Amino acid sequence: MPALSRRMVLLSALALPGLARAAGASPDWRAHPWQMMMVGSDSCHYCRRWQAEIGPGYAASVAGRAAPLFQVDVDGPYPDGLALDRRPRITPSFILLSMGTEMGRVEGYVGQAHFYPVLTAMMARAGLLSADAVR
Repeated sequence: MPALSRRMVLLSALALPGLARAAGASPDWRAHPWQMMMVGSDSCHYCRRWQAEIGPGYAASVAGRAAPLFQVDVDGPYPDGLALDRRPRITPSFILLSMGTEMGRVEGYVGQAHFYPVLTAMMARAGLLSADAVR
């Protein structure tokens, strides 16, 4: 069996859709000290529902402007230097990060009607948003 060259390994990794999505650069904490990490899976029904119902408008929402979202597959790879309370096991999970340190977490998708109120409450507990912030 021939030995795999470094180039062949890199090219094959880019051909896999899950790895290609996660292969992006680590978040820029200086530009955005607060960020939201969505941990999901391609096979997760609730992740797809979130993508359809919330995803298109998240960046324009109060929460999205306060904590831009980036996505990671539940199986990784995760950005270097994260300080999480525990490894995410439920998909989707929304982890609020300040300079890479976990400040709050919402596990599961609570539905379109309840997502922003739950997220806003978590962000208020972390000191990022006021408790009366709205979408």
